[in-house]
Formats: sequence, C-alpha cells, structure tokens
Amino acid sequence: MLRRAFPILGVLTAALLSYGLYEALIGAPIEQSMGEVQRIFYYHAPSAWTAFLLFTVNFVASVVYLIRRSIKADILALVTAEVGVVFCTVVLVTGPLWARPVWGIWWTWDIRLTSTLVLWLIYVSYLMLRRFSSSGQTPLMAAVLAVFGALDVPLVYFSIWFFRTQHPQPVIGGGGSIDPKMLQVALINWAAFLCFAGLVCWSRYRLELLQREVEETEALEALLDSGGAP
Repeated sequence: MLRRAFPILGVLTAALLSYGLYEALIGAPIEQSMGEVQRIFYYHAPSAWTAFLLFTVNFVASVVYLIRRSIKADILALVTAEVGVVFCTVVLVTGPLWARPVWGIWWTWDIRLTSTLVLWLIYVSYLMLRRFSSSGQTPLMAAVLAVFGALDVPLVYFSIWFFRTQHPQPVIGGGGSIDPKMLQVALINWAAFLCFAGLVCWSRYRLELLQREVEETEALEALLDSGGAP
C-alpha cells in the first residue's frame, strides 16, 4: 500500500517543501533587529528539531536491538542515523551563516554549539563504524554507541535553559516570544522536513532490508556450494 502511495507522497512532500521555502523567503515578516538574515531560522531550527527526532528514534531502535536482537530494529537505527546526520549537518552549516552577520563571528565554543558539534561527531563515528567494521559484533557496538550518543540530545536542547550561552534564548517554550506568522512558517517547514525525512528513511529501510536479504542468500548459497564440493 505504501509502495503504491510513495509517488503521491513524494509529490505532496515536494509541494510542501516548495510552499515552506516560499513562506520562509517571502511570506514571513522581516525581523526588526536582524533583518533578512533571520530567515535562515526557518531552515536552521526545523532541521535541528528533525535531527533530534531522528536521533531519538535511533536511540529507541538501538535499545530494542540490544534487548531483542531484531534485524528490523537495527536497520531502523541505521537509516535514522544516516538521515539524522544530514539534518544535523544542515544545522551546523546554517548556524555560522546566521551567526556571522548577527554576532560578527562564524563560531564560538559555547555549550550549545559545542554540544551540537559533539553530537554530529558521535553519529558520524556511528556511521563510520557501521560502514568500515566487518566484525560480527558491529551492530551491537553501534547500538551501544547510539545509546551513548543519545545522551547528548537533551544536553543540546536544554543547554540554553541552564547555561549562559552566546546562542539566543528559546522563543518557543522558554519564556521568549515569536511572531505568530514566524512560528507558523517554522512549523510548516518542520512538517515538510519530517515528510521528506520519512520518505528518505522508508526508501533506505527497504533498500537496506533488500541488501541484507541478498547477502544472506549469497552466504547460504556459498555455504551449500562449499558443502557439496568434492
């Protein structure tokens, strides 16, 4: 059912992404103090929220794998880490682009920025482990690393609540304020990013599952051939 609906969902996601881009660049009001550069917010913040959600799914799937050794949970953990790293990379790229004209610097080693970089490095290490390790214990080691990496997610999110940072204080749920139209545009883009991330994760999940089935079949055939060889 989902396979047949995939093209339709793809078109709807593309339309939502296009609408979100229009709203971010044209529809949203201009922020008084930062001007046009503030429009980066509509990609910076939703990308961070999407990455956090994907890393949370990765954490849950990794815990399930540690408990049940479920192949499907392992695949889900892998694909959500892959897509999560992409969105976290967007955060780390758009952040300095926004900071340079506003703060006068590209980067500062405060707790929010540093912990985000550490989070990115942890999950890049996770993917490198999955890619280059040939050990039979790789999924197990990766799951442990994912559980460890997930501990950094709440640190990144709550750092501006508990520490004095260069990063602006939260405007959503933190006592700050945001123009209703700006919030609407941010949520539209977040919905678009979630749809896009979901489609990519689903495609990668199917591809990874198929690849593992092929590898298992080839390994079984090689075992049978070696057993039947004179």
